[in-house]
Amino acid sequence: MSLKNRKEQRVARHKRIRRRISGTAERPRMAIFVSNRYMYVQFIDDVAGNTLASASTLKGGWKCNLEGAKALGEAAAQAAQAKGLKAIVVDRAGYKFHGRVKTIVESAVAAGLSISAKTEEA
Repeated sequence: MSLKNRKEQRVARHKRIRRRISGTAERPRMAIFVSNRYMYVQFIDDVAGNTLASASTLKGGWKCNLEGAKALGEAAAQAAQAKGLKAIVVDRAGYKFHGRVKTIVESAVAAGLSISAKTEEA
């Protein structure tokens, strides 16, 4: 059975990615969702099934472009740090790692979050 459209292809990629990554209370999953109108970031503890922190362009009032993605990444990092989170696992939700998704992650890392276990220990 072949997948019919882009959305179904993205969902299949997301399921493949989610088999390998999972968030914990110490290192939550940074789930990114991008639509044409808004962008959302959630920090999720998959073990307990809780959302620890979140941020979105809907709440922040930014546009859904690269500048908005940069501001969203910084706001998400601040929200995570307010909850005491330092290290995260990135869940790109089946999107390619470029453009808005890459900008969100890079600005969150620049704001102080760690996505690598190696930099966390050093």
